[in-house]
Amino acid sequence: MTAERCGPVRQVETGSMAGNCERLGISLLREGVIAPEDLMQALTLRARHGGRLADILLSRGLIGEARLLQQVSRHWGIELADLDRLPSDPRLIDVWGAKACLRDGLLPWRRLGDLTVIATPHPEAFARHRPALIQRFGRVAMALTTADRLEAEMLHQRGRQLDQAALTTVTEGESCRNWGGRAQLFWIRAGAALIIAWALIAPVTLIWVLSLWALVTLAAATALKTAAILAMLRHPAKAAPLPPDGADILPTVSVMVALYNEGDIAGRLVQRLSKLDYPRELLDILLVVEEVDQVTRAALRRADLPNWMRVVVVPDGVIRTKPRALNHALGQCRGTIIGVYDAEDAPEPDQIRKVAARFAVCDPRTACLQGMLDFYNPGTNWLSRCFTMEYASWFRIFLPGIARLGLAVPLGGTTLFFRRAALEDLGAWDAFNVTEDADLGMRLARHGYRTELIATTTFEEANCRVIPWVKQRSRWLKGYMMTYAVHMRQPRLLLRQLGWRQFLGFQALFLSSISQYMLTPVLWSFWIVPLGLSHPVVNALPEPMYQLIVGVFLLTEALMIAVTLVAMRLTPNRMGWGWALLLHFYFPLGALSSYKAAWELVHKPFWWDKTSHGHFDTAEAEV
Repeated sequence: MTAERCGPVRQVETGSMAGNCERLGISLLREGVIAPEDLMQALTLRARHGGRLADILLSRGLIGEARLLQQVSRHWGIELADLDRLPSDPRLIDVWGAKACLRDGLLPWRRLGDLTVIATPHPEAFARHRPALIQRFGRVAMALTTADRLEAEMLHQRGRQLDQAALTTVTEGESCRNWGGRAQLFWIRAGAALIIAWALIAPVTLIWVLSLWALVTLAAATALKTAAILAMLRHPAKAAPLPPDGADILPTVSVMVALYNEGDIAGRLVQRLSKLDYPRELLDILLVVEEVDQVTRAALRRADLPNWMRVVVVPDGVIRTKPRALNHALGQCRGTIIGVYDAEDAPEPDQIRKVAARFAVCDPRTACLQGMLDFYNPGTNWLSRCFTMEYASWFRIFLPGIARLGLAVPLGGTTLFFRRAALEDLGAWDAFNVTEDADLGMRLARHGYRTELIATTTFEEANCRVIPWVKQRSRWLKGYMMTYAVHMRQPRLLLRQLGWRQFLGFQALFLSSISQYMLTPVLWSFWIVPLGLSHPVVNALPEPMYQLIVGVFLLTEALMIAVTLVAMRLTPNRMGWGWALLLHFYFPLGALSSYKAAWELVHKPFWWDKTSHGHFDTAEAEV
């Protein structure tokens, strides 16, 4: 292989690269590519916030990528790497590491004698890593490529290794990736067979046991909700101060949006995220799509993405879950704060500023800020109204309350923001857990980190069709079951890490949630007594005990209605109080979801039953 065949390359000394930013700007100015005032603005922003001049020029729309790449090539005398004609050598990629290549924006391309050519879209990255490159490869030279072309080459050459890295970020002891082994399946099937045999041999005894457990978990859930409400009343939330525009404390924030089969929503997503008023040079939006998802990739090509948004393609693998996609994209984030949105999200414009302001002043052990979720289509039908009321209670009352109690917070899947260092310390997300947010909330607590609820709202599309609702809820419940099983592998270790208060809170939250959904028919069976029908449990109870059970039922129902009415007053949505009475008929739908979840836990534990989005007109999504 000769240098002529490979294309002209040039060795650039680190010292000359370090001071080349301003000289590049002068070169752009001399060539008439950029106006003097635009260059002055970009240099001022770079002096204030740091970062690459090229990224600032692109994010502010001051220059196009193709023109900038051409000018960078001319300025440094570096040619473009022709990766289409001459693919990279995968053995050289392995020397640096596939994951590191994507993280650093460096592609060891070809070897010419004792010279290794490194293709990169960022000459500054080559300069920063040049000593390490020399240590690994010997003599090195630089060639230019685009970020998209580098990523495509990495997927082609080392997609399987990148997929494997995304699957195993969490330690084996805290991951569910080994779920479904022969021993687990044996005990699950044996337990199911035992329950069936019990029902056939001694049905009344089984009803007694199930009723007792349903009542115990109902009481535990009611006690936890009551404690959360009291905590909310005792400790009112304090609003985070907003830093002024352009303040030096503003960090770079990367926000990942995992998309899959979202052909109808991509354009609206870009429109909604464009309303964020955070400085564009500090906002790094990654639209994360699967390699095989041609529908979404085509939609994003049509969407005319701004320069501060970019598409990250996830290599195909054995599973296709949201946490796996997020793990893959995390290494390509530029920010020190990492956020997560869903495909249908419409965040409030000042949301990123509030997050940055809160992280700047809160305890360093506060690793996660969870925003509020609400809906932009609550009035579609009865199901959407119930969904809106349920979320209002969950995000406005219950989650803030348990956070103030110092308990582990089961995160929502969106409007999450993390300190990057803490997220990487935990191994990010468990790629195999289909309720990755709740699991991550538990792992944050186990390792001594805190989660706070922050007063900012993201609007979503309420799930208002029965079958999609059941599918979505079954995925959440399957993840809850799996999360509980994973973290209870070593109860003593969990207790030591959490302490008694958080440990009991974990039991009350997860066991109650799972049990209450699965045992809904058992609890509903008690309502036949006021109708004058016989109940085997009630018939055997002394009257005071039955009155106590009735009191628990009434207290639970009254608490649910009261919390719902208060929570709805804290949201922008308004609906009549009578709708809260109908929640009693909404939650039994979850029983179907729990049975589907239990079946999938055995037969399809890692199956992601995706919720479809984009069924409502854009006018409904305006906030």
